[in-house]
Amino acid sequence: MKTYRIEKDSLGEVKVPEDALYGPQTQRAVDNFPVSGIRFPRVFIRALGMIKTAAAETNKELGLLFPDVADAIQKAADEVSQGRWDDHFPVDIFQTGSGTSTHMNTNEVIANRAISILKGKSQIKSIHPNDHVNMGQSSNDVIPTAIHVSVCLQLHELVFPALRHLKETLDKRSAEFSDVVKTGRTHLMDAVPIRMSHEISGWSYQIAEASERIMSCLPRLLRLAIGGTAVGTGMNTHPEFGKMVARKLSGRTGLAFVETDNHFAAQAGMDSATELSGHLKTAATSLFKIANDLRLMNSGPSAGLAEIVLPPLQPGSSIMPGKINPVICESAMMACSQVIGNDVAVSIGNASGNFELNAMLPLIAHNLLQSLSILGNSARLLADKALSGFILNRDKIADIIQQNPALVTALTPVLGYDKAAEIAKRAYAEKRAIKDVAAEMTNLSPDEIDGLIDPWLKGNAI
Repeated sequence: MKTYRIEKDSLGEVKVPEDALYGPQTQRAVDNFPVSGIRFPRVFIRALGMIKTAAAETNKELGLLFPDVADAIQKAADEVSQGRWDDHFPVDIFQTGSGTSTHMNTNEVIANRAISILKGKSQIKSIHPNDHVNMGQSSNDVIPTAIHVSVCLQLHELVFPALRHLKETLDKRSAEFSDVVKTGRTHLMDAVPIRMSHEISGWSYQIAEASERIMSCLPRLLRLAIGGTAVGTGMNTHPEFGKMVARKLSGRTGLAFVETDNHFAAQAGMDSATELSGHLKTAATSLFKIANDLRLMNSGPSAGLAEIVLPPLQPGSSIMPGKINPVICESAMMACSQVIGNDVAVSIGNASGNFELNAMLPLIAHNLLQSLSILGNSARLLADKALSGFILNRDKIADIIQQNPALVTALTPVLGYDKAAEIAKRAYAEKRAIKDVAAEMTNLSPDEIDGLIDPWLKGNAI
């Protein structure tokens, strides 16, 4: 049987689980928002812990907190940041729009844990979640700050390394296939030849540009709302508090955080987060395209393009023995679709700021952090489990290109468009090589035809 304790807040008594580090405001939120079962991700709780540690250190240095109280809060906040108390953060994502429920959840956990740390070591018997842990702060500035800090951590620890690894993998495979000439395709139809290395280089360039776009957001994401407190006025906080907290967060993370130039904008709108979400969406469309190209090139093995063979990772059917599906490509495409959908939610969330506060901060945080996580993980998986191990079906590629009617394009400067189209149409209908049909339908010698077409077949003209 679960046991409970009775706690009080400004609205009255609340029954809280006996072993819970959180208090009455968290419990009210748990009772009020049984919506999805989705909680804030680890990196967001980590960021909240970091902010509370920096705030306690700052208030201690400013002489606003007794040293033993500040030290206990700092130690408890460090434990929150490290994930020790994640089970005590039960509040649903779909809660109060300011994120106050999760913010108070953090304050209550840290306060109760700090009391335990001080027990028997200090004459101070109580640490208050609002008066002490939340000193100089408000949900209005802490939650936007936590969004920026957690996003920057995810970018540097997951997304940028994953995209860099993906580009390096693409570049390596491109160099391996510089001698392979294959059929190009537009509208999913045969087009003039292209080197396999050139096709992969296009993918690599897309990923490089995606990284550049995302990185361009960093100067704005590094500006933090902390110090603005209620509606951006800075009420009840020291004028140096925001600057000092940002500096301490920089020292802890290695990232160049600074206090924002305008607290009213930083708390009323989440424009920088929305900008990032848009660039993540663009990156997702690029990754989707690459995964889909691989899936199509792998199609077959007998009735599809069958230009490549992706690594066989798992059985593909519960009824068809031997069937192998492009599961990593499909996983990546689903993740990218989710990122695209998340961007819509983030955009609506940002547009829903009213006057001095955005009232969809938890929604923005959840969707943005999920996008970062699944995009980064999918990029690495695509590199390691699809791109790095696929093999070429060189014979199939060579056979396809010999029958490619688009090779007639090489004859167009000599024969004209209309005559070349006649040759292509007949070659396709009779399933013959362009060279042979052109020899019958024109006055060009076989050597002349070879001189025009062979450079493309061998890649010398590409």
